Amino acid sequence: MKKRSLGTLEVSAIGLGCMGLSANYGEPVDIAHGVGLIRGAYEQGVTFFDTAEAYGPFANEALVGESLEPIRDQVVIATKFGFGFDGTTRTGLDSRPENIRRAVEGSLQRLRTDRIDLLYQHRVDPQVPIEDVAGTVKDLIGEGKVVHFGLSEAAAGTIRRAHAVQPVAAVQNEYSIWARDVEAEVLPACVELGIGLVPWSPLGQGFLTGTVGRGESFAANDIRSRFPRFTPEALAANQPVVDLVVEVAARKQVTPGQVALAWLLAKEPGIVPIPGSRRPERVAENNAAAEVVLTPEEVAEIDERSAHLAVTGARGSGHETHA
Repeated sequence: MKKRSLGTLEVSAIGLGCMGLSANYGEPVDIAHGVGLIRGAYEQGVTFFDTAEAYGPFANEALVGESLEPIRDQVVIATKFGFGFDGTTRTGLDSRPENIRRAVEGSLQRLRTDRIDLLYQHRVDPQVPIEDVAGTVKDLIGEGKVVHFGLSEAAAGTIRRAHAVQPVAAVQNEYSIWARDVEAEVLPACVELGIGLVPWSPLGQGFLTGTVGRGESFAANDIRSRFPRFTPEALAANQPVVDLVVEVAARKQVTPGQVALAWLLAKEPGIVPIPGSRRPERVAENNAAAEVVLTPEEVAEIDERSAHLAVTGARGSGHETHA
């Protein structure tokens, strides 16, 4: 697979978001299935794997660690801190220096590694100055436990303040054809500062693949059951967004999901999407999107037409973005 750079970190053009194997989309997958899927992605050229202590919690890091241990030096592992826990119950945001260190020690153990290639703050903690967070990660880099620093769902001003203390390699925010708010300030700041952008949910939690029906319902343990954009009314109202992607895909003889990923890849060379799936065939389809090239005219068409489509429903449960 083609390579891209997140700051000075080289990764595959498309990564694998591992969260859904252990959390938020129904019951966790069987361990053997998860290991096979992750290793299969590597065999297809994926070298960038994304997890977090909060996924499970803890279970996803353990799965990723078991899967990648035999090929540890050939891959880049990203994980995240930023929450407090009472056992396995998340207690809220917590980016105090002592909690960052607790999280890193646990992640290193579960990931079966001696260093974290990319460590993100999972969500901005308004109770802890971002300078203190960046300074703590800087110390961890100096100790060799962390290699690169990242932020997730941070605003442009926060990114600049953090970057002034410890260079930020990547920012992970939601970004897709139906979630384009990063284009206003976050993406320009990343381009200016030489920071990579890692879109999470680049396929709109499956919506942009064209496989989510108008009247789709979701189980209680599927996070989409709580998202305003996935109510039956919103799915019907948002169908024009899918129709656009399906139309372009038919013309190019590729899948809608591949168009959605190729559009992101075409936006900036420092963008590395991390789609996830529980199905090996879908992972293979996503990876093949790295070879799909949209012309500037096709990108402009998607930009213009999607900008005029009003997306119904908030993009998440209300706590995704912080200043």
